[in-house]
Amino acid sequence: MNPRQRRGVLFILMSVLLAVVVFIAIAAYVGNVATQVGSVVQVYRVARDLPAYTTLEESSLEVDEVPARWLSDSARVTQEDLVGRKIGVNLQEGTMVTDDMLVPPSDLSPTEREIAIKVDQITGVADRVRPGDYVDIYAVFADVPGLPKQVRVLVQNVRVVSVRGSQVEIDEESDTGQQTVVPVTLALEPNDALAVTYAAAFAQEVRLVGLPTGAGEDRTGEQGDFDAEDLGGQAIPEGVND
Repeated sequence: MNPRQRRGVLFILMSVLLAVVVFIAIAAYVGNVATQVGSVVQVYRVARDLPAYTTLEESSLEVDEVPARWLSDSARVTQEDLVGRKIGVNLQEGTMVTDDMLVPPSDLSPTEREIAIKVDQITGVADRVRPGDYVDIYAVFADVPGLPKQVRVLVQNVRVVSVRGSQVEIDEESDTGQQTVVPVTLALEPNDALAVTYAAAFAQEVRLVGLPTGAGEDRTGEQGDFDAEDLGGQAIPEGVND
């Protein structure tokens, strides 16, 4: 093989090597792009501006596709998850609908009712109450005409539905002129809801009493009320003179 032929073979080998290097570089680039984009999934956006508490319908949603790796878990919803549900915030046209934008579905039984009462750090078990906990509700009657001054168990084993953030209210009897309260939503049977509503309006204090986790023991022997007679005195109804 003469020198010219050797140079030709060398150039061919270099061309092949360069082509392999270019192919590897392109394949690596494509693979990197594919890794960054990944598979795409369907998401749903609102087809028009929707005010809060609007019930979603098929006509109010439009389908879009985005890379799966860029989605949060709350955005992985299906049309069946959305249609018939209410949104909790105002949404502008084109906004992606996620699970945390929806009003949570009610988990009440057919006979339960939701009722909210306000508690403070003392009456609310020092902020230890959480959704899903079970509590007893006590009422302290001190200034209701015709009722003795007593503590009464209103309802037992009440499920806590939600606990909202603290709110500051005016309280003329406190040293600071205000108090911090926390709205607590409870699931109650209708008659129990009436009793708690009455106590919240007229009792001196409505108190939540925390229960052990999974408490299901027989509680029939527990006392249902307590007044001065339990201390050896006499329970005198309000408005009755000695």
